[in-house]
Order: sequence, then C-alpha cells, then structure tokens
Amino acid sequence: MTRERTCNQQEHFHNRRGFLENMSVAAGSTVLGMGSLLTSSSTIAAQLKNGHKRVLNIFLHGGVSQLETWDPKPNTDTGGPFRAIATSVPGVHISELLPFTAKQMHHLSLVRSLDTKNADHGRGVVEMTTGRKENPGVDYPHLGAVAAKALIPHDFPLPAHILVRSSPGMRNVESEFHKAAYLGPKFASVAMYDGKPPPFTERPADLSGSADERRNHMRMRLNDRFAGRRKTADTDAYHFSYDQARDLLQQRQVFDITRESIADQQRYGTSEFGKHCLLARRLIEFGVPYVQVNHADYDSHHENFDFHIEQLGEFDQPFASLISDLAERGLLDQTLVCVMSEFGRTPKINKTYGRDHWGTAWSVAMGGVGIQSGGVIGKTNENGTQVIDREVDHGHIFHTLLQAVGVQSTADFEIGGRKFPIADPAKSAIKELLA
Repeated sequence: MTRERTCNQQEHFHNRRGFLENMSVAAGSTVLGMGSLLTSSSTIAAQLKNGHKRVLNIFLHGGVSQLETWDPKPNTDTGGPFRAIATSVPGVHISELLPFTAKQMHHLSLVRSLDTKNADHGRGVVEMTTGRKENPGVDYPHLGAVAAKALIPHDFPLPAHILVRSSPGMRNVESEFHKAAYLGPKFASVAMYDGKPPPFTERPADLSGSADERRNHMRMRLNDRFAGRRKTADTDAYHFSYDQARDLLQQRQVFDITRESIADQQRYGTSEFGKHCLLARRLIEFGVPYVQVNHADYDSHHENFDFHIEQLGEFDQPFASLISDLAERGLLDQTLVCVMSEFGRTPKINKTYGRDHWGTAWSVAMGGVGIQSGGVIGKTNENGTQVIDREVDHGHIFHTLLQAVGVQSTADFEIGGRKFPIADPAKSAIKELLA
C-alpha cells in the first residue's frame, strides 16, 4: 500500500517508513556504547542472579494514534470506525486493533493525559527520550544513556544501551537522537540493524587467531607509549571502543535469535518487528540494562485507519508475546516496559481520512518493575480533544520511568567535577503510577 503525504517537515525528506531511522547511524558503525566487556558467560549469570533492573522501550515512530490504541472514543465525531474492546483489566478498554495486547493489560498501565505541546517529529523524539524541552545548542543524554549509566552492573559483559531497528533507508543525516551527551560515548547506543549482531564483530576469515593476538599485542604497546605522553579523553574513548569490539567477538551468540526455539521463532512471527521483539527478549534475558525497539511508520496524514490496521496488526501479537514471556519468565519483576511515540494524532479526521500531528492529548503505556499494574492515569474529554484530568508531559514520564527502576531522578550525575541533574528539576514522577 502506498501512502500519500501532506507533512512537509524537513524530516520527511530524509526518512520514510521508519522516518528518523537515521538514529544511531554513527553508533552502528562503532561500538562506543558498550559496557565493560568480558568473555565469560558466567558473569552474565551472576548479574541475572543479582536481579539488576532493565528498561525496554518500544518506540512507535511517526506518532501513533491514541484513538486507535490506548484511548479509543467510539461513536463520537472523532472516534473513527473501530470499537473499544474489553481487556484483562475490568473496566479498561482499548482499541479493537490490539486484541492480543488487550489480554496482557493486567501487566500494563496507561497514561492517557499527555500534553507535550509539540507537533514536530524531531523535537518530539528528543523530548520524549530526554525528558527535556529541546534547546538549540544544548544536548541532553538519551534515556538509554541515562539508564545505561545508572543501571549497568560492575563488570557487565555486554553493551549497556542497545537500539534494535530496521536499516536506515538514507544515510545523509547523522543521528541526533541517541546521544549520551555529557555522560560520554561509552553510554551511547549500539545499533543492531534488521535484528543482526553489531557489524564488524567477526574476525576476518584470512586472519588467524595467533596473528590477531600478535597484532593486538603490538597495538597495545604502541597505545601505551602514546598515552604516556598524549593521553586525552578522546584517546581513552578510542582505546575503550577498540577493546570492547575485540571482546564482543566472544559474545556474538547473545545477538543470534536463531538460537531460540523454532516454536518461539514461529510464535513471534516472520515480520521484522516480530524478530526484533524476540531479540529484545533475548537481550533482556542476558541482562542488558537498556533496550529500545523501533517500529515505524505511524505518520498517518492519509488513510489513517487502513494504515493503523496494517501497522498495529504487525505490532500487536509480537508485543503481546513479549509481555507474556517476560511475565512468565519472571523478568517483568526486573524490567520496565514502555510503549511511547513522539506525539499522538489529531482527533479531527482530515479530508484525506488521515490524522495529523497532535501533542495536546495523547497516551503512553508502561508496565513491569516499579509500576502499578492495570492502572489508568489521567483522562481526556468525550471526543479526545483535551486533557481533563491529571495532565502530564515528557518530563513527568522521564522521571517516572527512572524512579520505577530505582534511579533517584531528582539527584545529579557528577561528571568531571560538575553536577548535572539526572532529569528536569522542574518536573516530577507520576507518583500514583509507581508501585
């Protein structure tokens, strides 16, 4: 199906079906986002036994419609053609486009009262993933970088901040969306394109193991001599990156979903998003502190209803399987799951049967560790045009996500002798949502 567009913002000239999919292009070709890598899987087992917390963020790029997902308004002038269906939580209804997710709602909660006062894609992505208003010339660390720094256990042997996404269609714009900012490059994202292991993590076939060891021994001697006279933060970052890339060779199997059972692979389906959800489950099982899975494109200026049938049809069963599996394996007790977007869609249906950008009254879903399950926070009016109870924004969501996994979001990071607030000091968590 081909979709015509009226959105003329600059992002759309760089992206399509997964716009903003240039996220972490640079990170995908390097390994600067990795935590301290070891080669022993026993370290992973020890970390899992200690029960350290993780964050799994599902980002629905383009602006998913709240009216076709978490806050349906059937039989109203804005509601569209879809029914609201009952869920596993008595009294809570969501769109009929999410029948599998509806059966897992007892593991989740909804926030139906976001007003982020934003209708710009790029700004919305930045604000939802940093918890701050975008300011020209000022970079704030991505949620993944914050979670990686705050949650990474000592001697964790895998990357701490992983982005799972489809390959970017165009590479003419470098990523601006998974920055670690002042937290440093070791907490930037490692991108895994199309569910494949990070690139350049296999030793060339014509390079023997002994030759590789001799080569690296020489490299280390030269590095040590150079660092003795010219050591800088940049050289440290380079050495860190190179060493982690070497060690990642020993952990490559972690990223291979073909090691999962055939039954599980079939249950998650053959779609790209299904494979990505299965990979996310595997990464969470191995204790990765932050995993983000992108799904696109929800920017439905035309034929909103047809395309939400398509997109949510691809989203629903794999996501529900992921939630069910995490719960059955006891991982939801240690993992916070969030489903967010950069904004919602207009209640008013436009002349081409689409919904446009809308940051005034929309929704996110979350569940797992630290979150009251089965809850609904906030309310919009009868036809979804405004928030009428418990208005919140991206800053409140950011605080809530961090506090749910035990991070004191009102504290500071101390970097190079300077203090940086972990989250926006002007905002706070949604206390009634926290367990």
